[in-house]
Amino acid sequence: MKAIVDCNSFYCSCERLFRPELKHRPVVVLSNNDGCIISRSDEAKQLGVEMAGPYFKAKPLIEQYGVATFSSNYNLYGDLSWRVMETLRMMLPPGCVEVYSVDEAFLNLDHIPAEQLSAFALQLRETVEMWTGIAVSIGVAPTKVLSKVANRLAKKNKVITNCVLVLDTPRKIEQALKKTPIEDVWGVGHQYAVKLQRMNILNAYDLSIRDIHWAGKQLGGVTGVRLVRELKGSISREMEDERIRKKMIATTRMFGSPVSELKDIKEAVATYTSRAAEKLRRQYSAANTISVFVVPKQPSVEPYFKHGPTLSKYTTLPVATSFTQELIKPAMALVEELYEEGTLYKKAGVILSGIVPDDSVQGNLFKTPSQNHNRLLMDMMDNVNFAMRDDIIKFASSGTTRNWKMRQELRSPRYTTRWEELCEVG
Repeated sequence: MKAIVDCNSFYCSCERLFRPELKHRPVVVLSNNDGCIISRSDEAKQLGVEMAGPYFKAKPLIEQYGVATFSSNYNLYGDLSWRVMETLRMMLPPGCVEVYSVDEAFLNLDHIPAEQLSAFALQLRETVEMWTGIAVSIGVAPTKVLSKVANRLAKKNKVITNCVLVLDTPRKIEQALKKTPIEDVWGVGHQYAVKLQRMNILNAYDLSIRDIHWAGKQLGGVTGVRLVRELKGSISREMEDERIRKKMIATTRMFGSPVSELKDIKEAVATYTSRAAEKLRRQYSAANTISVFVVPKQPSVEPYFKHGPTLSKYTTLPVATSFTQELIKPAMALVEELYEEGTLYKKAGVILSGIVPDDSVQGNLFKTPSQNHNRLLMDMMDNVNFAMRDDIIKFASSGTTRNWKMRQELRSPRYTTRWEELCEVG
């Protein structure tokens, strides 16, 4: 049996953890630059606050009902996510936890007897909430897709299910599938949902009784076949090992306000390159290729929103490296190639690819050992920045004022990762 553990309104739950007075008050969390609503508490949902809706449109409703509003606090969310996942790992044998996202994890429960599944899932939910303060919902079923179905129903009917639902019989599975609209099936996107509805396939059960060969033709080949097999109860998505080394590392951000100066864009890209290089060193890797992209701001034409084109360029490095200074230099050259005077830009980013283990990189015979081994210098800088935070040591090209930084006007304190922002108890 497979299970999925899903944190309830995760970002909102993190904000409430250190603000108990918000327990029964509607809460929303905003995206980068305080643009859209990306997390809502149950109370906010009941008020009609739309998910992914623009903040400025929801602001009158938010102010009318006194909804607590927060900017994204990724330091806090990342730390609490790690605590939830570590709790799950402590409760299960090695290799039985697959972290799927910041607030979700799949579990392999094959070692749990069938008659104990409900009790174990309930104990797991209570333990996670007791140890971390984060409430979760758990869906258990024979496959990953069915566990997602179970989890959705567990979250939707919290009072009845106690946030735990086990689909362990064909009858329970059939009833759950019939209660799941086709657009809510994991793996069915908007376009496929519209296509299936036109075929009178309105819920997950309608899809589950379709033929495998039909799925291959109508739902994108192998992906569709796996989806229908999982709905039928046959495992097609096995547990995956945690990927220790990423094959690509990206750091991207929206600017706090559109920028037009080359200097500001260079500072931003240098900062993003430094952060990407730090991630690269953390997994003991080096990159062969660096890409830089910028996104121009498009004129606002109501009622439609139009994404600007993404302009990008890349270069292949002479030797794979993880040294920040050797990555910033080509990044600055790419920015100069992309930049057009007089254009407003709203976003930029850096992508490192062609990643290899750093111990496989050949040294240069014509350089001194100190030049070949800058890893010690980089490690010292990383350690200081990790201990002191806020990039206390940085390259001059990253700038000092950073007026382009994204807005976080409503961010809560980083309670668990900054000494000066620890929660104070009176």
